[in-house]
Amino acid sequence: MEFFADYAGFLARTVTVLVAILVVLAAIAALRGRNRRVASGHLDVRKLNDFYKGLRERLEHSVLDKAQLKAVHKAEAKAAKQSKKAGKHKPRVFVLDFEGDIKASATDHLRHEVTALLSMATDKDEVVVRLESGGGMVHSYGLASSQLARIRDAGVPLTVCVDKVAASGGYMMACIGDKILAAPFSIIGSIGVVAQLPNVHRLLKKHDIDFEVLTAGEYKRTLTVFGENTDKGRQKFQEDLEATHELFKGFVGRYRSQLDMAEIATGEVWLGTAALEKKLVDELRTSDEYLAARAKEAELFHLHYAARKSLQERVGLAASVAIDRVLLSWWERLSQQRFWQ
Repeated sequence: MEFFADYAGFLARTVTVLVAILVVLAAIAALRGRNRRVASGHLDVRKLNDFYKGLRERLEHSVLDKAQLKAVHKAEAKAAKQSKKAGKHKPRVFVLDFEGDIKASATDHLRHEVTALLSMATDKDEVVVRLESGGGMVHSYGLASSQLARIRDAGVPLTVCVDKVAASGGYMMACIGDKILAAPFSIIGSIGVVAQLPNVHRLLKKHDIDFEVLTAGEYKRTLTVFGENTDKGRQKFQEDLEATHELFKGFVGRYRSQLDMAEIATGEVWLGTAALEKKLVDELRTSDEYLAARAKEAELFHLHYAARKSLQERVGLAASVAIDRVLLSWWERLSQQRFWQ
């Protein structure tokens, strides 16, 4: 018994020491994290011409013999020498990616990327945004759209490429482009506003559970999940949706004046081919096709602002992305049923 008592005491002291060490390490990590927040990220710049050149050279080495390779390299060197002698400078194309979730979280790095490129881009350059988004919160996508509007307002040509989907808030961003390129089977449109919420008031009432909401201001709370909703509250909520829809239509009309707003602002979505007919997009073309063609005549730079995140932020972000992907997956399945049945 004495042995077990001594062992228990030793074990308790060991655990106490380990816990103390972990607490100290956690405090040090927290302090270091606070200090790093001043410089919370960095801008990665990658030249896409090198990427396309690498693909071509890998294929050439697999397909061509030595004599053919030598001829190709000789022709390339001659062309480069002539271009340098003529003093020609290739135009620059800055490539950005925006993959939107419900909260338009990608705006956090988009704003820094836009700030960086506007520090040196001119009207002789071009910005290409590869955009994928099914939309989300109004205020979040309003801010994301404002970032692209900065490019347009600065007079820098803006091209938006949509390979899969640009709907609702996604199209709010896309419409700012001087030209919109879309893949033939991409999903475009959804110029509308939606809000929905469950109401469990009758369930609570059935079990004699009261739920009270105290407000100051007639329309501080219009619809609620737990309380009893009124016709007056529903009417006010609907009026707010209509007002937001009018702002949405006005925003799209500002940048795409050629659109028949009465026809396309119904909340519907269209495949790329139909979207072209309705002038929602300007050309049917994938981003790969467009950028590969531009790489032959311009210097392409891919910009990505990478923010440093704490462990807690990374875990939370991973969970949020997983939920968004599940919701988007179900949305895509419903869309497939709609279009392919």
